[in-house]
Amino acid sequence: MKKTIYTRDEFIKESGLTSEIFNEWEKRKILRPDGSTDDRTPFYTRASVEMAVHIKSLQNLGYKMEDILKIIRKFGTPKKGCGLEPQPKTSKLLTIGDLAERAGISPRTIKHWEEVGIIEPDRRSEGGFRLYSEIYVYFCELIKDLQLFGYSLEEIKKISGLFRDFLTVKNDLNVYSVKENMEKLDEMLHGIKVLYEKMGRLKTGIERWDDLLKKKKNEIVSLKTRNRKRLNDQKQYRLEE
Repeated sequence: MKKTIYTRDEFIKESGLTSEIFNEWEKRKILRPDGSTDDRTPFYTRASVEMAVHIKSLQNLGYKMEDILKIIRKFGTPKKGCGLEPQPKTSKLLTIGDLAERAGISPRTIKHWEEVGIIEPDRRSEGGFRLYSEIYVYFCELIKDLQLFGYSLEEIKKISGLFRDFLTVKNDLNVYSVKENMEKLDEMLHGIKVLYEKMGRLKTGIERWDDLLKKKKNEIVSLKTRNRKRLNDQKQYRLEE
């Protein structure tokens, strides 16, 4: 399930902070981004919003910021409902524009794949800001390969669903019942068999065309050479006249 993320403005709105307080907390390193995109745009998670709300409530109860900072330095950042925990490690994610550029496709194509259910962002803000992990660059390449293999988007969507099921089952066999696992795994094996058969036909076709194109290329080069010689003979004939 994808996680909700917040841009700076969304974070300020959701936490109830003012821009001035946000800037002050960021300067004093009370607030830190939970990650950034490939173009260094910061983003924040729900946990950070709850943390900001919790700090704000401590201030409302009379705690001075100096005391709150001492607690943070000693125990970590306070999180609502879960005591004191260290800041999460930041991660790099790709915006839809970054992903499109890396995968060699248009942002509109990625949005369309998302609309039909082939891919989904790792994180999304309430304002529609999408972020993707680097694995999606490879995944987009695989989707393009399947299109070259003649698969429709509906068929690719089914394969994508099976891949997600595979990851789920791989991580925890207990998510589905034994019967459901067997059905899903059998369907995956059948899908692999079908793809292998199609790839085999494609390889045979590629080899056939590769052989044909090589021969015809040599023949065309030979014809050009003969035609050039013919042209030179004509020029020589005119000179002799």
